[in-house]
Amino acid sequence: QRWRFLVLRKIESKGRMADLGEKRRRRSSSSSSSSSSSSGSSSSSSDSDSDSSSPSRREDSPPPGPLPPGDEDDDVIGPMPVLAGRAKKKKVLQFEKLYLDNLPCTEAYERSFMHRDVVTHVVMTKTDFLITASADGHVKFWKKEEEGVEFVKHFRAHLGAITDITVSSDGLLLASAADDKSIKVFDVANFDMINMMSLKYVPGHCCWIYAHGQAISAIAISERDSCAIHIYDGHSAGEEIHCLPKRHMSPCTFIAYNAQYDVVVSGDADGMVEYWTGPTHGYKFPENAEFESKMDTDLYEFAKKKTVPYSICFSPNGELFASMAADRMVRVFRFKTGKLYRVFDETLHMYNELQQANSVLPSMDFGRRMATERELEKSGALPLVQCVFDESSSFLIYPCILGIKVVNLITNKCARIVGKQENVRLLYLTLYQGTPSKNKATLTLEMRASDNPMLLQQSADPTMVCTAFKKNRFYMFTRREPEDTKGAENERDVFNEKPSREEQLAATQGTGEKRLADSAVLHTTAGDVFIKLFPQDCPKTVENFTVHALNGYYNGHMFHRVIKSFMVQTGDPTATGSGGESIWGEPFEDELSAKLRHDRPYTVSMANSGPHTNGSQFFITVVPTPWLDNKHTVFARVTRGMEAVQSISQVKTHPKTDKPYEDIKIVSITIK
Repeated sequence: QRWRFLVLRKIESKGRMADLGEKRRRRSSSSSSSSSSSSGSSSSSSDSDSDSSSPSRREDSPPPGPLPPGDEDDDVIGPMPVLAGRAKKKKVLQFEKLYLDNLPCTEAYERSFMHRDVVTHVVMTKTDFLITASADGHVKFWKKEEEGVEFVKHFRAHLGAITDITVSSDGLLLASAADDKSIKVFDVANFDMINMMSLKYVPGHCCWIYAHGQAISAIAISERDSCAIHIYDGHSAGEEIHCLPKRHMSPCTFIAYNAQYDVVVSGDADGMVEYWTGPTHGYKFPENAEFESKMDTDLYEFAKKKTVPYSICFSPNGELFASMAADRMVRVFRFKTGKLYRVFDETLHMYNELQQANSVLPSMDFGRRMATERELEKSGALPLVQCVFDESSSFLIYPCILGIKVVNLITNKCARIVGKQENVRLLYLTLYQGTPSKNKATLTLEMRASDNPMLLQQSADPTMVCTAFKKNRFYMFTRREPEDTKGAENERDVFNEKPSREEQLAATQGTGEKRLADSAVLHTTAGDVFIKLFPQDCPKTVENFTVHALNGYYNGHMFHRVIKSFMVQTGDPTATGSGGESIWGEPFEDELSAKLRHDRPYTVSMANSGPHTNGSQFFITVVPTPWLDNKHTVFARVTRGMEAVQSISQVKTHPKTDKPYEDIKIVSITIK
């Protein structure tokens, strides 16, 4: 029926065009006849000659062009055919390459530094300081150097988890809020704590809302469990100077300050976004906003989509702001009008379709990343995702499942993806694009424009600092590739924290012992199993096994997974199949070798949940398993005690979990 409808419509359109052509020819013929009667027979004969020499045209053909305005006939019903317009010019960002050259570009981070607990917030100041905060209430100050950062000072700022940190627009003051009902204020330039405020409520979010030079260093603090927003002087002892009890109808999810226009923007759990001013303008609606009612804007977008905005960031010129929301859509608004400018789809459904169409990642890696995304949503850590603008306000940078996207807002295209090869889920971002202050003092504008090679060496060091999901480290991406990302002695992960008690115990027990053994004996309840290790081919895996064995880590572990005519698996202290960790406290990479294959029985390999996810679990095969090649690290083979392995593989197991009904354990492991 649809086909018939289209054919009939096409025939009808041709009929209308033929009628229009006929009417136009009638008009032209009537005008020519009148002119011929006035001009005489000579002109008419010339007209006839010209008509005879002109090319013929079919009677039912449409007019040669569209009718001018006023010539349309009232009898024509329906849309008229429109000529194809000119192709739109593609938008081009001038000096795009120059802007991109001042942004990080590597697929791997250059350095990472530690906290004692999970790092939740990072922020870079205009005074060249990096401040990092962790879930245990610790705050660290780092100074930006020509390359990298240098540690400055460490504060045990709070007794509870830090909920938010904020830096003033001039980069001079830092405030941290925590669930211990306190606010700590720091002088950034002198890296010193200058004020402490005790609150009667648990703070949710905080933000400095003053511009440089204003008399009051005002800070806005929202309550975590109510909709009220309180205003304090950051230098006072905690006296409230104003309260906004009904600015929102639900708890705030973010507060942000636009220093260019001296305006505060806040959002709540109902998806409502509000504009307001600070103490200088009496907390009123801003006069520099180009709308009077939110009905004239797109600020109801979050409420219409029934989603919650978690965070926003302003462009350096103050004209745009970008939001991250619970529906995983990245929205960019024009600040003055409140109109939507760009929307980027970062939903898991979109990435599933993209993977099926283009295979942007290997299947195993993509599955692992999707599992991490689902865990991220369940854990409640999604509100920690943050985005930033570059200094030109032309690029938006935000973390996603593939890494860190750098999106050109002018051309609406992804310019590059940073950190694509890393196995961590990056969350909170901050960007540094300046030069250290000691260079700023020595370089004038004329010196920067000169061709002096000595001065050109003092160039900027663009650095992107990121937190990661469930990681006690922050990661630094620059324009320099790391020297070694997969070696056994990986120096890009700096161990700047004091070792934990478990790490100290492992180091003490391992003193004087070989960390790379050649052989070992597994003393099990089913008999002894002698294995030969391969430290030359997979040193990191053998070191992990050796240190765990020397520390007695494997003592008492059960063979929790046994599949007849396939393999026996152990090394999980929880005996559930999902426990265990490496001696470094995090998964380590695979060490695949062409000469170590699963081509024979009694091969000892590392168990994993995907590429580069090795922990402490390992398994012993009882048949050749070539389909496991290039998926699991082979680090040993059984030389004696095969009958013990066979006896373990023959025990009765649960049909669903493959767990033996009778416990078979590792009593101890002897390293030789």
